[in-house]
Parts: sequence; C-alpha cells; structure tokens
Amino acid sequence: MDLDALRFAEFKLLDEAVSDWSKMVGRLDDLKGAAEKGLTGAAKKADWAGYNATVSRQFIDKTAGEFDDAHTQAESISRILRDTLGELRKHQEELVGLIADAAKKNLTVSSTGGGGFRVAMNIHPDRAAKDTSVPEHSQAEVDTLRDDVQRVLNKATKSDSSAAKALEAIADLSRFGFADAQYKSRDTAVAAMEEANKLAKLAKKNPSDLTVAEFDRLNAGLKEYADNDLFAERFATSLGAKGTLEFWADINDPNANPQLNNARHDQFDDLQKHLSLTLATATQSDSLGMTEWTSKVVDLGSKPIGNSGPAGFQVMSNLMRWGDFDDQFLRDYGSRMMSAEKERAANGEGRAWQRTSTDIHLNRTKSDTGWDPLTGYLKSLSNSPDAATEFFSDPFVAANEEKNPFDGKAKSNFQYLFEERHWPIDVNAEGETSNTGRNNLALALEAATTGHPAGELPTADTPPHNEQQTKLMESVVSAISKDPASLTDHGYMSDSIAQIASEYLPDINRSITDAPTEDRSVLKLFPIAGDVAEMKHTDVSRFLVSLGKTPEGSATLEVGQKSYMANLMDYHMNPDLPEDQKYPNSTREAITEIARRSSEVSGTVAIGRQEAILGPANAEGGDFDNAVSQKKNAWSGALGTGIGVGVGMSFAASPVAGAAVGGVAGTVSSMLLEQLFKDSESDTLKGVGRDSALLWEDSKDKNHAWSLKAASEAAKSHGGTHTDDVAAWIREGTSDGFNDASTAGRAMADDLTTEIQS
Repeated sequence: MDLDALRFAEFKLLDEAVSDWSKMVGRLDDLKGAAEKGLTGAAKKADWAGYNATVSRQFIDKTAGEFDDAHTQAESISRILRDTLGELRKHQEELVGLIADAAKKNLTVSSTGGGGFRVAMNIHPDRAAKDTSVPEHSQAEVDTLRDDVQRVLNKATKSDSSAAKALEAIADLSRFGFADAQYKSRDTAVAAMEEANKLAKLAKKNPSDLTVAEFDRLNAGLKEYADNDLFAERFATSLGAKGTLEFWADINDPNANPQLNNARHDQFDDLQKHLSLTLATATQSDSLGMTEWTSKVVDLGSKPIGNSGPAGFQVMSNLMRWGDFDDQFLRDYGSRMMSAEKERAANGEGRAWQRTSTDIHLNRTKSDTGWDPLTGYLKSLSNSPDAATEFFSDPFVAANEEKNPFDGKAKSNFQYLFEERHWPIDVNAEGETSNTGRNNLALALEAATTGHPAGELPTADTPPHNEQQTKLMESVVSAISKDPASLTDHGYMSDSIAQIASEYLPDINRSITDAPTEDRSVLKLFPIAGDVAEMKHTDVSRFLVSLGKTPEGSATLEVGQKSYMANLMDYHMNPDLPEDQKYPNSTREAITEIARRSSEVSGTVAIGRQEAILGPANAEGGDFDNAVSQKKNAWSGALGTGIGVGVGMSFAASPVAGAAVGGVAGTVSSMLLEQLFKDSESDTLKGVGRDSALLWEDSKDKNHAWSLKAASEAAKSHGGTHTDDVAAWIREGTSDGFNDASTAGRAMADDLTTEIQS
C-alpha cells in the first residue's frame, strides 16, 4: 500500500460500492422472495404434463434458484467490501495520527515513490528561524516511527489484497450464474483459503514423515471446512490432481508410516470421508484451477499412482463415496473409467480390477477393500441423479463392435453392470464376501430412475420422470423379469429396487390394466405427469413377485401402494376435480378399478412373500411384519402433513411423495398408513405360520380392510355422498384383484420356482 494512497484516500468510490451492494442485497432479497412465490410457488401448483413437466418445470426451478444464489453472493460481496472499507479507514486514521505526532517531534514522513517512504527531520536546527526552538528527537524515535508507519501500511496492504483475493475467488467459483458461497466477513473467507494452503502443505508431505499430530490437524481441518467453497477449491488446487491421488494411495500403504498406521488406523475412515466431502465441494467450482484439476484426475485414471501403483480410477473412486460431485465431472470420469473397464475385461467377457492378497486397501470403511473403482463411483452416482441417469443410459458395447462377447448385441452400461458383469471378488473387514459393489449399483439405480438421491423420499420439488428415467425403469423391470435371480440372489438390493417400484406405481398400475396405450379412461384413472414407463403385464408380475420375496421389498411396496391407493381414491372422489381431469366413467367404476389394481399389486407381492416363507428360503413371517413396522420411522415425518390433490402435485413426483406434500387429502393417507403400521405391529404373519391358505387369506383380508378404510375416509372427506356404497365397490374390486394376482401372479411365481429348481 502506497503511503500517499492511504494518507490522502477519500474512499468515495469504495463508499459508493458498499452502498450500491447494500442496496443490491435488498433488491435481490425482494427478487428472491418474488421468485419463490411467483416462479416456484406457481410451478408447484400448476398441472404439468409431457415436455413441460420435465424440461420447463426444471428450468423454472433452476431460474428461481439462481435468484437465491445471486442474493447469497451479493451478501458475501457486500460484507467483504464493508469490512475492507472499515479497516482501511481505521488504518488511515492511525497513519494520519502517527504523522501528526511525528511533527511535534520535528519529524516528517514522505513518499519516495514506488511504494517507499522515508522519515526525516522536518526543520534542521541550523536552518531554524532566529530564536525558534526546534523539538528534539532521538534516533530511536525515528526508527520507531518508521516501523510504526510500515506496520500500518502492511496492515492496509493485507486488508486490500485479501479483499481482492476473496472477491476474485468468490467470482471464480461459478463461471456461469452465481455461486452460493456465503461468508459473514472478509476475514472468514481469507481464513478459509489460508487454512487450505496450510493443510494442502501437510498433505504434500512424504507420508513417512507425517506425524500423528499433523494427521490429526489435517483430519480435523478437513472436517471443519469440507463444505466451505473457498477452502475446498484452494485445497484441491494447491494439492493438485496428482498430489491428491498420491496422498491417498501412499498414506494407505501400511509400510509407509507404521507408527501413524498403528496409532490412527481407526481414523482413516474419517479422513477418507472428510477428504471426499471436500473434493465434492471443490468440483462444484468453475475456477480455472478446478477445471484443470478435474481434467487431470480423469487423465490419470488409467495410470499407476504412488508407490503401490493402483490405477488413478481405483484411488479416486474411494474419495467419491461422500458428497455431491459435479455432474459433468462424474460424466467425464465415468466415461473414461468404463473405457478402462472394457479394456481390462475384454469388452466384458472377463473380470477386471481383481485384487490380490498383496494389494493395499484403498477403502477404510471396512465394507470392502476399494480395489474395484466401480464400487466408489456408483456410490457417488447415488448422490447425483442426473449424472446417474446418463451414465446408465450410455452404451457399453455397440452391436457391430469388434469382439462383442454378447452375441453381437448392444449393451448399455446398465445392461452390462446389472446383467453381464463379472464382479471382482472382494471381502470386508471380517474377511467375508463383500456385496458393497452391487449394493451401490442398486443405490445408483435408485437415484437414476427416481430423480432424487438414493435413501431419500421424494418431495413436491422432485421433478416428474423424464424419458431417460422411464426407459431405464423399463430396463430394470425387464432385466429382473428375464432373470429374477439377478435380484433374488442379491436380496440386499431389494430396498432400493422396491423404492424405485414404489415411485413408479402409477405406471405399474396402468400396465396391469392391459388397456391400450391410447385408452384415455386409463390415462385419467391413473394420471401421470411427465413421461410414462411402458411395461408388459407379465414382466411387472414377475418383477413384483421377485420383490415380494424379501421383507424390505415387500414392505416398501405395501406402504407405497397403500399410500397411492388412498391418494388416488381421494383424488377421484373430489367433486371439485376439474372436468378435463375427471374419469369419464362413474365413481363406482373408478373406485372399484382402483381397488382391483391395488389388490392385484398387493396380491402379487403377497405371492412372493408366500414363496419366501414356504419355499427353500424358509423366511419368517414376522420378518415381513417387522419390515412394514420399520417403515413408519422413515415415513413418520410425512404422516399428518397431507398429500397433494392435483396431477402436478402428488402424481408429478411419485405416490410416495404423497405423504409429504401439502393438500387436503392428507387425512385419508395418514389414517390408512397409521392403520397399516398398527396392523404390522400385531405380527399376524407369524401367527399364521407356514400355512399357504392362511397366508393368502390374511393378505386378502388385510387389503380389503385397508382399501375399505381408504374409500370410506375419502368419501367422508368429500361430503359423504358415497359412504354407504363403497363397501360393495371395495369388496368387488378386492376380490377381482386377488383373483387376477392368483392367475397372472401365481403363474409368474410357478415359472420362477420351476426356473430355480431346474
């Protein structure tokens, strides 16, 4: 900071900038509120369909989000400018005071140009006017004044330069649009970047030289700052792509630092998690440094890393298990990784990434060794729905590709991974076979088909299914129908697959009507916003039977179908339903048909449950009751909040979202689900033992009772017009639905049993 620049600064422009940005924050706050009420609010209330339900709705939500990000960024900029202005004024005041005090001692401070200054005597005693007394000073006072002035200039320089760095860093976070990085002051932004530099320096050390104290500091720092945008970007770019991969590969070599490994081996999983979260945050930055970092990580994917020599994909995939990574990075990374998979597995004919006993562990969560890069990558996709959908839709081998091992048939990434891949054999910390890879595949499929991260329930903000998602759903159903063992032999996948099914219940209910696609009565009976999954009735039956064989799959479908049924009955009994949305036939026919299709779904699932209890699996009926009861924990926050009544609301995302979306139908859904959970706690399946007839009758009786309750409550909520009629309608629908299940579903079960036995 130049002496005269600080001494004579008027700060007019900076004052105006602070004022302008303060006003901007207020205006953007108004715009943010208007966007939330006008754009987002109107979008949630609208009845979206077709192209508008996917592309237009998402565009509106994204546009509204940009106002929020703009407000956040403006707040951060305003605070940084305000802090800097205040500090510079304080430094100027201190400098002017030093110069004034110096004059009393006959000293002056003047600029020498180029940022320098000098302290000199103001009036030499020999040149003073006659009889004028000139103050005296010592050399020590000259030196002290010089040091004090320099100290003030240094502080002013730091205030100015750190503000510039912080503002530039925030601007660089997003190349297009606005960054959502929020900082309360300039100092917090600067502190984050300085801490990133310090921790990156520790990570650059030779692992053999890293002390326990340094490991602890690195671990604690990453935990504290993992979601800090400026920190994450600076840490990743300072460490570099190669440095990041080498750090994780080398620190996991037990021979690199035995003392550290012995002292902190139980905390390596924490470090892995915090590093993954940090890198995920960093990839959201559009800075030039991060663009180079992501590109370099992809380029290093097939190259040996560190002293132990695992491939870059093997190392990086273990640092992707937590957090929300940038979608474009995931696409580029996944594409190159699958190219490496093809090369190592001979286009899928062989097995790639098989670990030997001497290879190091790259994953420290104890679930698997981390040697298969697909395991960590698929977990990352489970948090990034859009990237997951594209990845599974991408081709693995083309039909006309040379050395195609699948009889010349084209295979997508989904078909290869779900149907064809020879998964490498892996173990967990107990030495038992690890299923983490396939389980993460199911999680990634859950995100890819539903449009929200795996493990979460959809909400009113979850967009309707688009074409890529519905095509993938069709592939999932077809694959499991063709080879039920792909699911039944890996029952741990059933929770995710059942969640997928529960969010496609409108499509499933449509498909089992066997009505032509253009039948408008079916389209209105089971309204769907967005694209529709077209599935064969036989495929759906085999799919549902397979899911019904596991407690988790059976429970998820039972809860989802009952919520959907209650939602749908309330919807069609509502006298205020717009004419263009009404079912063209009578209310009786609507409720009877809903009960019939719901009963067929439940009956088909019940057949799978019977197969599990009566067949070789010899499962316990109480396990199925307990699984339903446990669903209450996941749905507890949704019960009582209501469900939507319009196509654009509850049916746009999925029937599962129904219990979490505001609307007058909430009472019906809540009452039914509370009854469902209460019945599951009675452990009735355990009571009927292994009697086939009793199991079937128990399922039928329960479904009749639940359907009747849903219809009765729906009738009451809309004036009670059909209260006395619904009992007959439900009895007819339930009977027909279970008959449908006992023919189509039972035939599917018999086919599956024959296939298993053969």
